[in-house]
Amino acid sequence: MKKVLLIISYFLFITCTSLAQNLSDKDVAYFKKYEDSLKVMQKSIYQAKTDSAKFKNNAKFFRLLDEVLLNTLSFNYPFDSLTEIKRLTSPDKKFRFVMWDVPRSDGTYTYFGFIQAMHPKTKKYELYELSDKSATVKSPETYVGDNSKWFGMLYYSIIPCGDYYTLLGWDGNDKISSRKFIDVLSFKKDGTPLFGKAVFKMPKKMPSRVMFEYNAKLTMTLRYNPTSESIVFDHLAPKEDFLDKQYQFYGPDLSYDAFIYRRSRWNFEEEVDVQNPRNKLDNVHHDKNKKEKAVYTPK
Repeated sequence: MKKVLLIISYFLFITCTSLAQNLSDKDVAYFKKYEDSLKVMQKSIYQAKTDSAKFKNNAKFFRLLDEVLLNTLSFNYPFDSLTEIKRLTSPDKKFRFVMWDVPRSDGTYTYFGFIQAMHPKTKKYELYELSDKSATVKSPETYVGDNSKWFGMLYYSIIPCGDYYTLLGWDGNDKISSRKFIDVLSFKKDGTPLFGKAVFKMPKKMPSRVMFEYNAKLTMTLRYNPTSESIVFDHLAPKEDFLDKQYQFYGPDLSYDAFIYRRSRWNFEEEVDVQNPRNKLDNVHHDKNKKEKAVYTPK
């Protein structure tokens, strides 16, 4: 395990170094000054004792980060000392997410972020603020919105799919259940990002994103397998049959389902036979106080 972590750390270092190498020493020094200020402000968010203090400090952090990310050269600066901020760049380098969550005292989360995306005409990176509207969305799987009406979450994987990108993400939801999503990102002709697209072929429905909800104390595998061009995930089931649709009692049952990519769509397949060992990296949430179990066996 230590060897695996060392390898991962090495590649992260190489990636961050290569990005910074595209900047002059003057540019690096410029962004480093911003990063040092942001690091202090970031800490104030998570050390605050009340929700109101967290969001007040977050607003200051947000404004300063907005200011620095407006500089198109910032796309090539890693900001890797901002440990509570998730940065995720597409394999084709056409866009980058900068995201974070602010946990509330009631166990829910509010998400914040930006997407730096290359404009199709100017070929320069434009900055789009991500405004989390998930608290007002009644049907997450059919919801489609642009960056101003974003269904907030933390993305951890980007899969290029022709004219759109498939995103894997995590949402802390609340104290009793967590959620993972297969989301979709595309771009309008004017460069505006759009989230949600009906590219999932499933029995009796064709959602714009796929949602998985399960017991908050458990983990769920949801990962992309590039060899088979499939998204493999734990099959979730309730602990008892009478708990159907009470998702706080759902967990992995040791079987797997998948979405297979064919003809620009994700086709659902049940009970796939895969060698898919569990990995601590599957659990991307940030609540370090939760004790987690790897397997959930319905009785």
